Amino acid sequence: MSVKPRLTTKDIALIGMMIATIEIVKRALAFLPNVELVTLLVILYTLYFGKRIFAVIPAFILLEGTMYGFGVWWLMYLYVWPLLACLTLLFRKQESVWFWSILSGAFGLAFGLLCAIPYIFLSGPKGAFAWWVAGIPYDVLHCVSNFILCLVLYKPLRTALSKISSKFNFL
Repeated sequence: MSVKPRLTTKDIALIGMMIATIEIVKRALAFLPNVELVTLLVILYTLYFGKRIFAVIPAFILLEGTMYGFGVWWLMYLYVWPLLACLTLLFRKQESVWFWSILSGAFGLAFGLLCAIPYIFLSGPKGAFAWWVAGIPYDVLHCVSNFILCLVLYKPLRTALSKISSKFNFL
């Protein structure tokens, strides 16, 4: 009786490429405050490659921590990015670019609030609230940039991922 491995060699190569792509686009846009493509890529990778995203996200988070240090921000990544993948899986039947753009924008807007959670334990509820409120202008920028980037890039990236996933039989 043969047992199929959980991850094939092809899966491992795909996961490595997804991690590399996320890290490259994150670094390429790092000079712009709260403008990022990680959100869009997590959404698209989840839609096309399913639960493999749960191998990508921890590796991405670990890579971020090794490059930038393991601060409080790193703890936030441990739940923020998996939450986005879970939301995407929940709504995976949606095909509207508008839906994904709104979700992407809402995620950007909620990012600061979600990231305030550790500060409840570090600074108390008032400290967490103050930390969140101070970052609202950046959350608004994050919301707008996520919305626009998703609206513009969702369809072309989805087309490319569709071709890749069918050509290499990743579905």
